Amino acid sequence: MADTPENSEAPPAAAAPAPVRKKHNKLLIILLSILLIPVVIIALWIWVSLGYTYSTGERAGYIQKISKKGWICKTWEGEIAMTPLPGATPQIFAFTVRNDSIAHVLEEYAGKQVSLTYEQHRGVPSSCFGETEYFVTKVHRVGP
Repeated sequence: MADTPENSEAPPAAAAPAPVRKKHNKLLIILLSILLIPVVIIALWIWVSLGYTYSTGERAGYIQKISKKGWICKTWEGEIAMTPLPGATPQIFAFTVRNDSIAHVLEEYAGKQVSLTYEQHRGVPSSCFGETEYFVTKVHRVGP
Protein backbone atom coordinates (compact mmCIF):
# COMPACT_ATOMS: atom_id res chain seq x y z
CA MET A 1 0.00 0.00 0.00
CA ALA A 2 3.00 2.29 0.06
CA ASP A 3 2.84 2.71 -3.71
CA THR A 4 -0.66 4.09 -3.82
CA PRO A 5 -1.27 7.21 -5.90
CA GLU A 6 -2.25 9.14 -2.80
CA ASN A 7 1.24 8.87 -1.32
CA SER A 8 3.18 9.60 -4.50
CA GLU A 9 4.49 13.04 -5.45
CA ALA A 10 2.61 15.35 -7.79
CA PRO A 11 3.00 14.51 -11.46
CA PRO A 12 5.54 16.60 -13.41
CA ALA A 13 2.74 18.05 -15.57
CA ALA A 14 1.54 20.22 -12.64
CA ALA A 15 4.92 21.96 -12.46
CA ALA A 16 4.91 22.98 -16.16
CA PRO A 17 3.03 26.32 -15.84
CA ALA A 18 5.73 27.83 -13.59
CA PRO A 19 8.26 28.47 -16.43
CA VAL A 20 5.50 30.00 -18.59
CA ARG A 21 4.59 32.38 -15.74
CA LYS A 22 8.26 33.36 -15.36
CA LYS A 23 8.44 34.14 -19.08
CA HIS A 24 5.34 36.34 -18.80
CA ASN A 25 6.81 38.16 -15.78
CA LYS A 26 10.08 38.81 -17.63
CA LEU A 27 8.18 40.07 -20.68
CA LEU A 28 6.06 42.34 -18.48
CA ILE A 29 9.17 43.76 -16.78
CA ILE A 30 10.82 44.42 -20.15
CA LEU A 31 7.71 46.15 -21.54
CA LEU A 32 7.32 48.29 -18.42
CA SER A 33 11.00 49.24 -18.61
CA ILE A 34 10.66 50.24 -22.26
CA LEU A 35 7.65 52.43 -21.45
CA LEU A 36 8.61 53.69 -18.00
CA ILE A 37 12.21 54.75 -18.63
CA PRO A 38 11.33 57.34 -21.35
CA VAL A 39 8.49 58.71 -19.22
CA VAL A 40 10.84 59.16 -16.25
CA ILE A 41 13.48 60.80 -18.47
CA ILE A 42 10.93 63.25 -19.95
CA ALA A 43 9.54 64.06 -16.48
CA LEU A 44 13.05 64.77 -15.20
CA TRP A 45 13.76 66.95 -18.25
CA ILE A 46 10.61 69.01 -17.64
CA TRP A 47 11.36 69.28 -13.93
CA VAL A 48 14.92 70.48 -14.50
CA SER A 49 14.09 72.88 -17.35
CA LEU A 50 11.28 74.56 -15.42
CA GLY A 51 13.01 74.40 -12.04
CA TYR A 52 16.40 75.71 -13.12
CA THR A 53 16.62 79.39 -14.05
CA TYR A 54 19.19 80.09 -16.77
CA SER A 55 19.01 83.86 -16.33
CA THR A 56 16.88 86.57 -14.78
CA GLY A 57 16.35 90.12 -15.87
CA GLU A 58 14.12 93.07 -16.32
CA ARG A 59 12.71 94.69 -19.44
CA ALA A 60 10.78 97.92 -19.74
CA GLY A 61 8.47 98.99 -22.52
CA TYR A 62 4.89 99.39 -23.65
CA ILE A 63 2.60 96.37 -23.56
CA GLN A 64 1.56 95.60 -27.13
CA LYS A 65 -0.46 92.47 -26.47
CA ILE A 66 -1.36 89.86 -23.91
CA SER A 67 -3.50 86.88 -24.84
CA LYS A 68 -4.28 83.34 -23.80
CA LYS A 69 -3.26 81.04 -26.66
CA GLY A 70 -3.09 77.37 -27.53
CA TRP A 71 -5.15 74.51 -28.89
CA ILE A 72 -4.87 72.15 -25.94
CA CYS A 73 -2.51 73.81 -23.48
CA LYS A 74 -3.61 77.41 -22.94
CA THR A 75 -0.76 79.76 -22.03
CA TRP A 76 -0.59 83.53 -21.59
CA GLU A 77 1.65 85.04 -24.27
CA GLY A 78 2.52 88.70 -24.62
CA GLU A 79 4.78 91.28 -26.20
CA ILE A 80 6.23 94.59 -25.10
CA ALA A 81 7.74 97.19 -27.40
CA MET A 82 11.03 98.51 -26.07
CA THR A 83 12.10 101.88 -27.46
CA PRO A 84 15.71 102.85 -26.71
CA LEU A 85 15.30 106.41 -28.02
CA PRO A 86 12.23 108.42 -28.93
CA GLY A 87 11.49 108.00 -32.63
CA ALA A 88 13.61 104.83 -32.95
CA THR A 89 12.17 101.57 -34.18
CA PRO A 90 11.03 99.58 -31.14
CA GLN A 91 12.33 96.11 -30.38
CA ILE A 92 9.67 93.55 -29.56
CA PHE A 93 10.20 91.33 -26.50
CA ALA A 94 7.96 88.24 -26.47
CA PHE A 95 7.21 86.62 -23.12
CA THR A 96 5.09 83.98 -21.39
CA VAL A 97 3.10 84.39 -18.17
CA ARG A 98 2.38 81.29 -16.08
CA ASN A 99 0.44 83.07 -13.34
CA ASP A 100 -3.15 84.15 -14.10
CA SER A 101 -3.08 87.05 -11.61
CA ILE A 102 0.00 88.55 -13.29
CA ALA A 103 -1.66 88.10 -16.69
CA HIS A 104 -4.74 90.00 -15.51
CA VAL A 105 -2.57 92.85 -14.22
CA LEU A 106 -0.85 92.97 -17.63
CA GLU A 107 -4.27 93.12 -19.32
CA GLU A 108 -5.12 96.17 -17.20
CA TYR A 109 -1.83 97.83 -18.21
CA ALA A 110 -2.24 97.18 -21.95
CA GLY A 111 -0.81 100.10 -23.93
CA LYS A 112 0.95 101.51 -20.87
CA GLN A 113 4.62 101.51 -19.95
CA VAL A 114 5.62 98.71 -17.58
CA SER A 115 8.71 97.01 -16.23
CA LEU A 116 8.71 93.20 -16.36
CA THR A 117 10.86 90.95 -14.22
CA TYR A 118 11.43 87.62 -15.94
CA GLU A 119 13.22 84.29 -15.66
CA GLN A 120 14.70 82.54 -18.66
CA HIS A 121 14.23 78.76 -18.76
CA ARG A 122 16.16 77.14 -21.60
CA GLY A 123 15.23 73.79 -23.08
CA VAL A 124 11.57 73.66 -22.07
CA PRO A 125 10.39 70.64 -24.07
CA SER A 126 6.93 71.70 -25.20
CA SER A 127 4.83 74.73 -26.01
CA CYS A 128 2.38 73.49 -23.36
CA PHE A 129 4.53 75.36 -20.84
CA GLY A 130 4.87 78.49 -22.97
CA GLU A 131 5.84 79.55 -26.48
CA THR A 132 8.87 81.51 -25.28
CA GLU A 133 11.63 80.76 -22.82
CA TYR A 134 11.01 84.04 -20.93
CA PHE A 135 8.56 83.68 -18.04
CA VAL A 136 7.35 86.89 -16.36
CA THR A 137 7.34 86.74 -12.56
CA LYS A 138 6.59 90.40 -11.64
CA VAL A 139 5.18 93.48 -13.30
CA HIS A 140 5.51 97.12 -12.23
CA ARG A 141 3.86 100.15 -13.76
CA VAL A 142 6.33 102.82 -14.92
CA GLY A 143 5.32 106.44 -15.04
CA PRO A 144 1.93 108.03 -14.29
